[in-house]
Amino acid sequence: MTSNSFSSEFGTSSSHFEEDSVICIKQSSGLSGSVRVSGAKNSVLKIMAASLLAPGKYVINNVPHIADVRLMSNLLETMGASISHQEDEMRIDIPEEMTPVAPYELVERMRASIAVLGPLLARFGRAKVSVPGGDDFGHRPIDMHLKGLEELGVSFTNSHGYIEGQVEKLIGGKVLLSFPSVGATENLLMAAVLAEGKTLIENAAREPEIVDLVDFLNSMGAQVTGEGTSTIQVEGVDHLEPVEHTVIPDRIEAATYMSALGMTGGEILIEEARLDHMEMLVEKLNEMGIEINQVDSGVSVTVSKRLKSIDLATLPYPGVATDYKPFLVTLLSVADGVGIVTENIFAGRFRYVDELIRMGADIRAEGHHAVVRGVERLSGAPVRAPDIRAGAALVLAGLAAEGETLVGAASHIERGYQDLVGNLHSLGAEIGFVNPQKN
Repeated sequence: MTSNSFSSEFGTSSSHFEEDSVICIKQSSGLSGSVRVSGAKNSVLKIMAASLLAPGKYVINNVPHIADVRLMSNLLETMGASISHQEDEMRIDIPEEMTPVAPYELVERMRASIAVLGPLLARFGRAKVSVPGGDDFGHRPIDMHLKGLEELGVSFTNSHGYIEGQVEKLIGGKVLLSFPSVGATENLLMAAVLAEGKTLIENAAREPEIVDLVDFLNSMGAQVTGEGTSTIQVEGVDHLEPVEHTVIPDRIEAATYMSALGMTGGEILIEEARLDHMEMLVEKLNEMGIEINQVDSGVSVTVSKRLKSIDLATLPYPGVATDYKPFLVTLLSVADGVGIVTENIFAGRFRYVDELIRMGADIRAEGHHAVVRGVERLSGAPVRAPDIRAGAALVLAGLAAEGETLVGAASHIERGYQDLVGNLHSLGAEIGFVNPQKN
């Protein structure tokens, strides 16, 4: 079946996403062409939250049309903001008066919603935020967020599923994070920029998305230094101004397309991707046999033979991100040899392994470790996406599986990808949406 006939039989538009949506994938080989990576989900959501720090009109460029962006938009609109999103440009109008409450029905659907806590406390001195939800891959407490904000003078109470914070005036201080948490670093940054005096965040997260947030804050008038290192200094200012900003490219989306090629072979160009944001990942993919090079317009990727197995461990940036791991486990499932994978961030993030085993993968996972013995090929099967990245990994597995793979609960994938199905189809993959209730 050609990709064109596959497209007409099913469909590749992301508008097909519904709660019960299913993606159908058939074995594909020799992907080719180019695909443009979107703005980083994990950056734009926090930049949207940071817009709460100052009233006025913002313009944010390179904003993807994904479900999590819509949820964050709804959350800000509930507080009183006005938002429009046309093409990849978002305009945010933040009023003087707002309701500093993040309701349960929105926050429980997306963990990134907790990012509004810091900016609301900084601007209004109070905030009421529901305990966050989001992807289900292990216990991820927000204790570090709260403890760090308490160091700046905030008092918290917790009742009926809501966290309520109060502060007369944020006062800068020294905060030592017990772990380089991205979310806690971001919340502390967004609070400290309007605090009185200097704040020192030690053992801070170093991710490119942190640097992007700091660039946004500094363009607003904040005084932040040390971003991209483990020690960030913030000199509080009296007020900030709205600005225009362009979001960095999504390194996790770029990794998805790199991994897709590892499953099929071929040669593609990933437009806008930046290797300096994922150097450790690229090193691991090179070891497996994926050739990756930075070019003027993005990143070129070539795979000409079966991949080799490697060992790897997830670590905070600049290590291999836990978000990459489902793709890497999927690559190892068809690579030559045996690979040992160690998860050092979220123990529960092996929950998709059973779905890969249904497709014929030879994986033994226990606790923080998984042993992956590569097989010649996978077999198509009905599977279910447990979260964004694991769902995408199951789609990638379908590219190297004989027969037909049906990935259910595919609406998870839309939370983090703008048209993953359409983009893979444009590269030659046999992939589309199907509604099982109509078959």
